[in-house]
Amino acid sequence: MATNDDHSVTETERATLEELEGSSRVQVFDGEPRTIKLALDAGERIPPHQHPDRQIVLHLLEGRLRLTVGDDDHEVEAGELVRFDGDQEISPEALEESTAVLVLAKRSEE
Repeated sequence: MATNDDHSVTETERATLEELEGSSRVQVFDGEPRTIKLALDAGERIPPHQHPDRQIVLHLLEGRLRLTVGDDDHEVEAGELVRFDGDQEISPEALEESTAVLVLAKRSEE
């Protein structure tokens, strides 16, 4: 890994969702920020959980989700992006077959 002005420079990485077939949850790239492809069948739900000290961005590529974040429910349509705090309880439920990409970034100290 090369450095530039005391900042780490990483290699450019590429992936396609087709390369990640075969699992409902798969990490797209190694390292940070964590990038996950999530595929859910209609009616499938991930139990409530947390990702402490993370900011999360969910990009719904296809389908429709009910995303519970804390005490709030959000209906997310294909093409929408949602950003939320991973310290809250989260639980996505597919209202129809759905595919999303999630980026879980470590919370900045700033």
